[in-house]
Amino acid sequence: MTQPMMYTTVKKQVPTIAKFRRKLITEGVVSSESAEELSKGIMSELSSKLEASRTYQSKKSDWLASNWKGMLSPGKIAQDMTTGVEEATLRRVGAAMSTLPPELTPHKKVKDIYNQRLKMIESGNGIDWAFGEQLAWATLLIEGNHVRLSGQDVERGTFSHRHSVVHDQANYLTYTPLQNLDANQAAFHPCNSSLSEFGVLGFELGYALENPASLIMWEGQFGDFANTAQCMIDQFICSGEQKWLRQSGLVMLLPHGYEGQGPEHSSARLERFLQLCDDDEDVFPEVIGRQRQIQAANWQVVNVTTPANYFHVLRRQVVREFRKPLIVMSPKSLLRHRLVKSELDEFLPGTRFHRYLPDVTPELSATPPESVRKLVLCSGKVYYDILAERSKRGLTDVAICRLEQISPFPHDHIQHDVKKYPNAQVVWCQEESKNAGAWSYVAPRIVTASRDVREVKPTYAGRGPAAATSTGHAGKHALEQAELLDKALS
Repeated sequence: MTQPMMYTTVKKQVPTIAKFRRKLITEGVVSSESAEELSKGIMSELSSKLEASRTYQSKKSDWLASNWKGMLSPGKIAQDMTTGVEEATLRRVGAAMSTLPPELTPHKKVKDIYNQRLKMIESGNGIDWAFGEQLAWATLLIEGNHVRLSGQDVERGTFSHRHSVVHDQANYLTYTPLQNLDANQAAFHPCNSSLSEFGVLGFELGYALENPASLIMWEGQFGDFANTAQCMIDQFICSGEQKWLRQSGLVMLLPHGYEGQGPEHSSARLERFLQLCDDDEDVFPEVIGRQRQIQAANWQVVNVTTPANYFHVLRRQVVREFRKPLIVMSPKSLLRHRLVKSELDEFLPGTRFHRYLPDVTPELSATPPESVRKLVLCSGKVYYDILAERSKRGLTDVAICRLEQISPFPHDHIQHDVKKYPNAQVVWCQEESKNAGAWSYVAPRIVTASRDVREVKPTYAGRGPAAATSTGHAGKHALEQAELLDKALS
């Protein structure tokens, strides 16, 4: 239609195979008879392969690495496993990864961090985010599971919180404590990568597809770095199991949280990942348990708020009998928040990842459930903002509950709390704009979760719609934050 002269010219051309065949015959490389015989043989083989493909039935052995033996498909319900670890093991690996060689000359601040970690494991108190993360890695490593982390500045951590690789200040030597836990441990590979998110994320997906006995993580320096890896996310990660019957336990760590740092450093675009979830907003999952719900889902999206819960969600990726990609909205300011601490008891045998954290604060314990006027649901960092504002106002009739796992949605917990607080207005509070964040995902699911208890129409407390993920003006940010907290509590 648009290139008539080009197509006319192309039709007049002698095909390349004919030119090549004529050249070979002219130069005496082959005879015309042998060339004809070769052509017929190749066409015959291609035709037979085409015919065979029409009735081909694939076998697992054709496409699945032998490492995957024992992993369960969604049709076989896996056991619901706890992810806690023996206290002696935690203390042993905690001490090993908090002790630096005496000949090493670390940066003073790094040395202080390692001294603080040693005190955490010795006392069993005040375990922070970075140490909880590394306890998860360490326990997996000594259990024989490969741990790999890549992304920009992941060795140090974008927010100078991780320091998994320590640089000697007197020479070019480095020391990696997590590679020196035990003589029989698995490999630990922290890899600072280039600003090529699409390529690096795909590279890590390859590791996750090959070996399920591994924890493979990719971290965006800020959550919005996932923008340039979107094709990999859309085409391969969220839909790999449905398209190609390939499970993957790949973990994506995406720093997310509104601290007034501007639109490029606030949002990991949570809404995009929730939009790619394949669960039905009108369906209350079967009562037989969370295992069926998560095995039927295409992936998991979490925004956890405690070091212990982060520890468990990472270990869950490897301990259980199937694999699903995990999307983590990682904190920034919470890395050093005074309330974001866990006790060693929360890591011990019998403990697990909590999809939902109800309000068990002393402020609410003295209030009869029927007197609670608001049930505020939220996820991530904004919980601590609401908590602080409630305390400032001296309120005792507002419950604040956290969705640690947003998808698959914790219908059962929502139903329980809607029933527990029969007169409470249900509010969803978020930091993100109304057209972003989790609001459009959670609103219909809150209705579905509540319908057998009472009719609930959740209200919204958050920023208004916006094209940019956030304002770039600190004063405007503070004003918006105050307004959303007032909407949640007043």
